[in-house]
Amino acid sequence: MKDVGVALIGTGFMGKAHALAWRTVHAVFGNDPRPRLETLCDVPREKAETLAAQFGFARATDDWREAITDARVDVVSITTPNKMHAELVIEAARAGKHIWCEKPLAVSLDDARKMAAEVEKAGVVAVIGYNYVQNPAFLHAVELLRAGAIGRPIHFRGFVDEDYQADPQSPWSWRCLGDEAGLGVLGDMTCHLVSLARRLMGEIEVLAADIQTVHASRPLADGSGRAAVENEDIASALLRFSSGARGVISSSRVAWGRKNRLSFEVHGERGMLSFDQERMNELLLYQAEGAPAEQGFKTILSGPAHPPYGLFNPAPGHSMGFQDQKTIEAGAVIDAIAGRESRAVLMNEALAIEQTIHEIAAAGKGRDADSSGA
Repeated sequence: MKDVGVALIGTGFMGKAHALAWRTVHAVFGNDPRPRLETLCDVPREKAETLAAQFGFARATDDWREAITDARVDVVSITTPNKMHAELVIEAARAGKHIWCEKPLAVSLDDARKMAAEVEKAGVVAVIGYNYVQNPAFLHAVELLRAGAIGRPIHFRGFVDEDYQADPQSPWSWRCLGDEAGLGVLGDMTCHLVSLARRLMGEIEVLAADIQTVHASRPLADGSGRAAVENEDIASALLRFSSGARGVISSSRVAWGRKNRLSFEVHGERGMLSFDQERMNELLLYQAEGAPAEQGFKTILSGPAHPPYGLFNPAPGHSMGFQDQKTIEAGAVIDAIAGRESRAVLMNEALAIEQTIHEIAAAGKGRDADSSGA
């Protein structure tokens, strides 16, 4: 194929990120098939028409079924609220369309399994939006581990924190509702941490977990009252990896001051790797070698030596951003569709991530006894 027709369903934060990635991926990577922006879908139709013109799509619709069944469309980007993912992915697969869907897969593990079954039956490519595994600094961390730079990995420590729900007076939204969002911080943020942990350390077994809803209710935006928060604000878990290494992860959407703290440490027998997405162009490496007086962490700045950084910037230290990760992910979608080797998180890996976060939720259920009731 020389090109693929793209439909985009949903135009919020991630919808625009997908649109920009589709527009730039060929300019960055130069690989076929080349995206052809066909149909943009959102409601109301006037909004869809305005953004189709802005994003460069050929046409607009307010009917997602029309977007999926359009004969000019080969791949569907799904960036809708969580509750719509299952139906849209299943219908896209049945229509023979390739899929790029944002995480989490669905509001329930049962729906996620149904999605995976339909994708396998249809034989289409389904990539799930775990863009942080595409960061060149993270890719280099994976290579360093494989090369034995810190010896045998023995422990993983991971954190993912934001403060978008830290204020108890922040208004209630669909993200607080089980039927709309599914899990809380686990589905919104912890899944990203799990995606990194799996790529670094291997398969995951949940040993123990705890979850907490800090603010049991939130004010409605129109001032008419309050509504219950039905999912978790904080989650923590003890893990065991397939190698026998152990780990601990913790996540919070009520952590004041944290904007996108997605960080990890991998402790090895002969050193350590450390990373924080808020400083996404830096990877810290400690190697226990040489004179003790001269040992210390080395800061590795991302540069052309860390592919595919060099396709964006020709010089080290000039920094990449969040949107660049989405473009790299779009490139991985293109590779998967073309049958080439791809770093994309495909459906089976995404389902394993989903299983892990639901195991954490199940292990922590009933232990959430410290809600403030605020």
